[in-house]
Amino acid sequence: MSKRFYIKDAAEFDGQTVTVKGWVYNLRSSGKIKFLVMRDGSGLMQGILFKGECSEEAFAEFGKLTQESSVEVTGVLRKEPRSPGGFEMGVRALKVVNVAEAYPISPKDHGVEFLMENRHLWLRSQRQWAAIRVRSEIIRAVEEFFYKNDFIRFDAPILTPSACEGTSTLFGTEYFDEKAFLSQSGQLYGEAGAMAFGKIFVFGPTFRAEKSKTRKHLTEFWMVEPEVAFADLNDNMDLGEKFIEHIIQTVLANRAPELKILERNLAELEAIKGPFPRISYDEAVKILERRGVAIPWGEDFGAPHETALGDEFGKPVWVHHMPSQIKAFYFKQSDTVGGPGVEGTGKYALGCDLIAPFGYGEIIGGGQREEQTSVLQRRIAEHALTEDDYKWYLDLRRFGSVPHSGFGLGIERTVAWITGVEHVRETIPFPRMLNTLRP
Repeated sequence: MSKRFYIKDAAEFDGQTVTVKGWVYNLRSSGKIKFLVMRDGSGLMQGILFKGECSEEAFAEFGKLTQESSVEVTGVLRKEPRSPGGFEMGVRALKVVNVAEAYPISPKDHGVEFLMENRHLWLRSQRQWAAIRVRSEIIRAVEEFFYKNDFIRFDAPILTPSACEGTSTLFGTEYFDEKAFLSQSGQLYGEAGAMAFGKIFVFGPTFRAEKSKTRKHLTEFWMVEPEVAFADLNDNMDLGEKFIEHIIQTVLANRAPELKILERNLAELEAIKGPFPRISYDEAVKILERRGVAIPWGEDFGAPHETALGDEFGKPVWVHHMPSQIKAFYFKQSDTVGGPGVEGTGKYALGCDLIAPFGYGEIIGGGQREEQTSVLQRRIAEHALTEDDYKWYLDLRRFGSVPHSGFGLGIERTVAWITGVEHVRETIPFPRMLNTLRP
C-alpha cells in the first residue's frame, strides 16, 4: 500500500505523481485553463487543469465543483513559489466525492454572530485553521515540557463538592442526592498529587460562571496546573519562566507558517526569553500611578492595568506579593514583601501573576500554598467556606505537610497571546461564552 500523501509533505514528492484527497478551497476558470485550490487539513495547494493535458473527464468534472466539495485529485507536483505552500499540481485526473451545497461563508465580510453560529464551518477558514493548529502545538509543548522534567500527569475530577476559586462563579448540577459543581480548577487535587509524587501537572477543562463579555473570558476553558512539593514562591516563578520560554520557542520552531498566516510579529515572540522582570504588587501600583492608570491599593488589576504593566516592560512581567484580600484562602501569607506569615493575618499573599505584554493580560496565576493546618482552618472560616468539604485537603497538612507551590496557565489566553488573535473565541474549536452554547 502506497504512503498517504498530505499537502504539507509536498517537498518530499517534487516531480512525482500524487493524489490529494481533500476539499475545494477556491476555484476559477480562464478558458482552456482551470485553477483549483485544494485543502486537505494539512495545508493548501493549487492544481492547474490544462485542456489536452488532463483527462476530458477531469475537465468535465471540474464544472460540477462548488466551494467545499470533496475531491480526489491526481497529478504531478512541481515547485511554484507563487502558489500556496510553494508547490502546485499539474492535474491529470479528478474525482468528485461529494458536491457541496451553496457554502454560507464566502470571502466577503461576515458578522461575528453569523460566524459563531457557523463555527463548525468557520473552522475551515485559513486564520481559524492556523490558530487551532498553533493551539495543538502549544498543548504538545506543554506536555513535552513537563514530561521532560519528570512531572507526572495527575488527572483531577471535573465534578467537585466544593469551590476552589470562590463560590460566586460555580456551575452547579444535581449529583444523585446532593449538589455538585463543575471544577473551577484542579489545583486542590493537584496538591494531593504533589504530596504523593513530588511534582505533578493537572491538565483539563475548567469552568467559571462569570457573566463576562470581555475578549479574554470563556465560561469553559482548558488549564494546565503544575504543583511541586518543597518549592517556594521564587521556585514557582523560575518554573513558570522556563515553561513559557519552552512553549514560545517550540511554537516558533514548528508553527512559523501558521503564525505567518495570522500575520503575527515573529520578532516579538523571538524576544520572549527569561529571565522576566519581577515586581511586587506595591511596585506595580506605583508604576500604574506614573502611567496614568492608578489603582487603589488592595484592588485586583483590570485590563487597563495589565496592559500598562505589559507596555512598561515590553515582555512578560511577574507581579508577586499580592494583597491577601484578593487571593484565595489557600495562599500562604506574609506581613511584609519577603517576610514570614503570622498566623494567617498577613497583609500579602505569596502569589505571583505573569502578565503578558501587548494587552493579553494574565497568562499564569499561582503562588505558594499555606502548609500549616491551623492557619488554613482560619482562612477557610474567613472565606465562609464549610470545613467539612475540605477535611481531605486539611489532611494534606496533618500528614507530612511541606512548603509547596504551583500555578495555572490558561491555554486559550496563551493561544491568543502567541497567535495575536483579538478574541479568545478564536482560540478553541467551540467556545463557550455567556450567550454561546451552540454549536
